[in-house]
Order: sequence, then structure tokens, then C-alpha cells
Amino acid sequence: MSGHAPAAIVRTTSDHQIVRSIHKISSAAGWCSALMILTAVVLTCQMIFVRFVLNGSTVWQTEIVVYLVIAATLVGLPFVQYQRGHVNVDLIPLALRGRARFGLAVLTLSLSIIITAVLLFYGYEYWHFAYKRGWTSDTVTAVPLWIPYLSLPVGFGLLLLQLLADLVALLTKSETPFGLEA
Repeated sequence: MSGHAPAAIVRTTSDHQIVRSIHKISSAAGWCSALMILTAVVLTCQMIFVRFVLNGSTVWQTEIVVYLVIAATLVGLPFVQYQRGHVNVDLIPLALRGRARFGLAVLTLSLSIIITAVLLFYGYEYWHFAYKRGWTSDTVTAVPLWIPYLSLPVGFGLLLLQLLADLVALLTKSETPFGLEA
């Protein structure tokens, strides 16, 4: 597509209070995710210091860092969706115009909502199963696994909310399909 300038992303403020509230929740989830990543980095530095400088044991740090990074990824999903930060290929949306682009946007959001709802269902089921059975990690710290597994239903639940807000904004014409100019 030589000579074709990339389309500008258009983000408008929605007229709907619910959509704006979900955007705020997604932003808060992004901040929580960033704090989890920061905590994981600090723990990793502490672990390196204890292990190589003090020649001590780092029993719990690795496990907690892994849980934090996974939770940060899942809890950060709605923020990335809100910011349209996912890697995407917009060749087809750029080639389409008008109703066809709008239809494709509705279809992709609808499929994303369905897939996320399935992931939310099974994520909740898995978390609930771990909670009811009292599962713990097979390490010395014996972390109750319902705590890290909670990031599954929370992350996918928040992503589902953001996808629904995106669909409402699209259907009410508060946002353009794929954030592209007409």
C-alpha cells in the first residue's frame, strides 16, 4: 500500500454514562496492572540482591513474580482494549467503507464478546473449583491458588465490560468503526 497514509484513530467521549464509567474502570485496571508489573520488577531486584549478594534463599519471590505478571496481563486486558493497543491488521477495515466497515466492526466485536464470555465462564469455574477444593501451590509457601486464579474471572470480566462498552459506543455512533475516520 505504497503512498497510502495510515488512518488516524478517532476516540471520542461517549454520551453514555455507563460507557464512560466502564472506560474509567478499564483505566483503573490499567493502573493496577502497571502497579503489579512494578511490584514484580522490585521483587525481582530484591530476589537478585538476596540471592547473589547476600547468598540467601529466595523461596517465595519467583512464585509471586510469576503470579503478578500473569495477573497484570489479565487485569490489563481491558485497558489495552480501551486504548486500542492490541496489535491488529487493518487492511480489510481500510479497504471497506460505510456500512461494510460498520458491519465488520459489529461482527468482530460480537465474536470477541462471545469468546471473552466463554473464557470468563471457564475462568470463573476454574477459580471457583480451586477455591472450593482449597488448592495450594506445590511450593514451600503453599499459596492458596484461588488468589492468583482470581485474575482469570476479574480480567476477562473487565474485558467483557470494555468490549460491551465498545459495542454500545459503536452502535450509538459515539465511536467510528475500528477508530478509523470515515
